[in-house]
Amino acid sequence: MSNKILQIKGMSCPHCSARIEKVLNSIEGVEATVDLESNSAQLKLTHDVSDETIKNAVETIGYEVVGVV
Repeated sequence: MSNKILQIKGMSCPHCSARIEKVLNSIEGVEATVDLESNSAQLKLTHDVSDETIKNAVETIGYEVVGVV
């Protein structure tokens, strides 16, 4: 299991963070918690998921991933 932090641009309300959390949690192997105040998402990965897969999921719904740590 590993952890990642996404920096996300474009969230402005709790609805935004809920949408992002939902799409991230729909990826097999990802447990996500989104924090609107810090514009970030904490990810716990139960198996290897590429940064590209995670980034594409968020960007498909209209937000921008500006960093993955």
